[in-house]
Amino acid sequence: MPTWFCSREWFFHVGRFDEGGKGVPEDLLFFYEHLKKGGGVFRVNHCLLLYRYHPQAVTHSVLEGTIWNHRVRFLEDRVLSSLTSFTIWNAGKQGKKLYRSLSPANQKKVTAFCDVDEKKIIKGFYTYEESEERPKPKIPVCHFRDATPPFVICVKLDLTGGAFETNLDTLNLKEGVDYYHFN
Repeated sequence: MPTWFCSREWFFHVGRFDEGGKGVPEDLLFFYEHLKKGGGVFRVNHCLLLYRYHPQAVTHSVLEGTIWNHRVRFLEDRVLSSLTSFTIWNAGKQGKKLYRSLSPANQKKVTAFCDVDEKKIIKGFYTYEESEERPKPKIPVCHFRDATPPFVICVKLDLTGGAFETNLDTLNLKEGVDYYHFN
């Protein structure tokens, strides 16, 4: 669990926590506001604080879907709004979920999904069946080497024994320019 801290002056500048009650991810919303106001992030590689788990913790009242929706809106506002097109790296569950969660304007910016799974690549496309559009949107699926940046990456790091990271490194891309992690 990452822990972050800031000066009291910065805390008041950002605007305190959203105390909207149970189910509000106030720390995530504060963090996003911190970034919007120009705040930075620096990693400290040792334990600064130890949390104690207890079943009554308010954190359990925040739904996964609530956090997902806030993350998607932040991605749209901070990254996708400045892109004319992009590729979603992952034609599986998380990539498709991201696509379906995007606003219609940002869905239209998705030029392709890319993946390494031969079955998905051979099929060649993803059809957004829940779409109200006719004909239903069909987004191409290609191998990552054939895809065009920028990428929004929906692959968790450290889960493939280094294979994903190696594939990404082979493309010689720059994070924050050619690709953005959304995992």
